[in-house]
Amino acid sequence: MKKIIFMSSGLLVLLTSNLWAQQESILAFYKTHLNLVNPAVVGVEEETIFTSTVRKQWTGIKDAPETQAVSFMTPLENNLSFGVSVIRDKVFIETQTYMSIDFSYKVKLNDDLDLFMGVKAGANNYEVNTSGLQTYNIASDPSLGNISRMHPNFGVGFYLKNKDYFVSLSTPKMLSSERAKNVEGYGTVTTDRTHIYLSGGYTYQINEEVTFSPSFMFRYVNGAPLSTDFTAAVNVSELADFALTYRTDNAIAGMTLFKVNKNFKLGYAYEYITSKDLLGRANGTHELLLRYQL
Repeated sequence: MKKIIFMSSGLLVLLTSNLWAQQESILAFYKTHLNLVNPAVVGVEEETIFTSTVRKQWTGIKDAPETQAVSFMTPLENNLSFGVSVIRDKVFIETQTYMSIDFSYKVKLNDDLDLFMGVKAGANNYEVNTSGLQTYNIASDPSLGNISRMHPNFGVGFYLKNKDYFVSLSTPKMLSSERAKNVEGYGTVTTDRTHIYLSGGYTYQINEEVTFSPSFMFRYVNGAPLSTDFTAAVNVSELADFALTYRTDNAIAGMTLFKVNKNFKLGYAYEYITSKDLLGRANGTHELLLRYQL
């Protein structure tokens, strides 16, 4: 097992050397919607599950980032599982939509430990709509044309599962892709690079009805600040989760996840920027999660 984990970690590190990029979208419900960044997760629960997340960031700021994500996963035969996911990010005049399919395979290491290995294949559609920009020239500026590009991509992921803990390691987009960037008032092209996601958590049984589950999500890409979420969650009678998250890049969040019935869960998160020096006019971030399990 140690050899498998060592080889997986080494592969991901090699794939991300000498890269420059900005962070991809971040979700407060990273643990519940982890299959968006790790294809191995589509086989973990061995159930057919639909999940949807909507995130409205920095309310009070015009054209602030918005993220919408929806996914589906279901088990197949012979330890295989299949999933589909769509993530749409919009900020100002930029829109990115990433559509992918996932496959995972389960390897039983022993009676208490399973290793899931996954692959993700898809394409990212990147668009810049300049029609809403205001200019001060009588004639239209030919440099302000709309941009639309489609980039194929693929990723890999690993998920180690025990009844008490989990460890997740993945890179969902291994290929670089170009996008627009503003440099001192001029439109240029920059490159989105490979991200590494490392997550883990442990569940403590407090009593027959209450569990305590600390977890973390570590995001890394060369050329951007490190971002780590530390979350502490309490589950009551398997009916409701109450959680607090601290993000190292100046944010805290409170989350609730309720089990409406045996199939349906509803979650809400409110996130607040702790440093007003970053975005003085920004209000909080709202995130809504819907999850349906057959």
